[in-house]
Amino acid sequence: MPGKKNFDAQLAALEELRDQPVEACVAPLRAALKQQNNYIVAKAADLATPRQIADLLPDLLAAFDRFFKDADKRDPQCWAKNSLSRALAALELQDPAPFLRGLRHAQMEAVWGGRSDTAGTLRGTCALALVRCRTIPEVDLLRYLLDVLVDKDKSTRSDAVRAVEQVGSPAASLLLRLRAQLGGEEEPEILGACYAAVLHIEGASALSWVNRFLAEEDDAAGEAALAVASTHSVGAFEMLKARWETARDPWFRSVLLSAMALTRQGAATEFLLGLVKSEAIGADLVVEALLRSLPSEEVLLRLKALIAGNARLERVFAENSTAQR
Repeated sequence: MPGKKNFDAQLAALEELRDQPVEACVAPLRAALKQQNNYIVAKAADLATPRQIADLLPDLLAAFDRFFKDADKRDPQCWAKNSLSRALAALELQDPAPFLRGLRHAQMEAVWGGRSDTAGTLRGTCALALVRCRTIPEVDLLRYLLDVLVDKDKSTRSDAVRAVEQVGSPAASLLLRLRAQLGGEEEPEILGACYAAVLHIEGASALSWVNRFLAEEDDAAGEAALAVASTHSVGAFEMLKARWETARDPWFRSVLLSAMALTRQGAATEFLLGLVKSEAIGADLVVEALLRSLPSEEVLLRLKALIAGNARLERVFAENSTAQR
């Protein structure tokens, strides 16, 4: 099988470039980027990406353009285009045209029972790359990102949220607020990313807005609790504690305990230790929450002292301490 041997030899030769100086890599990578095999080109682009070899920019662009033609046959699973788009993004290409092309590309391929779009990763990568294109007016950039914010592919939507967050403007925050308020029962992770992104852009002033999403005691509410915790603020702890006092669902109450611990506020630690000391119902969940937050040695010692002699809580402590190692 001469074809297979040649393919393996090309891959081996590319792999050897990992330990070579940049100047020794340019010519072989340039040659590899001209190959017709999408896997070989993807491998070459992946090797070029961390080194950010500006001399390869024309070759990367030419290869990227080439694999849009008869894409499902020449580049199944978008292997080449995915790697090439990452390489172009690493070089901080300022021309938005290639990324806009990737952003709008759908590639339907045969799968069991029908056909499926395999270009979701490409669209997400291009969305993130567009944010770095400083020549695009913000209103146009947000217009482009709006399309992928409602993409059919979940990973693309997640990348779109990250891209809008990186825009970081009041208009970007409003767009994320709208996406969050539209909801989606099957999208708790996407909604959680929106909550966290708005808090990142607006700061603690957005806590009251996120508070509304704690009402339902569902997966999205759990994501909202963790987003609130990520602000590491006293206000976050107070909001989570108030919600815990009224929550009824056992799972949601445990999420709120974890979120309070993750605020890393002294008041939160004292409150949670107080629950352990009083051996309140659910004290085992409090111990788990504290340990998952990777507490200081001082807090660990205090927690050990509080549970000393309580076989059930000591067992929970031992199990969770082992899990954290």
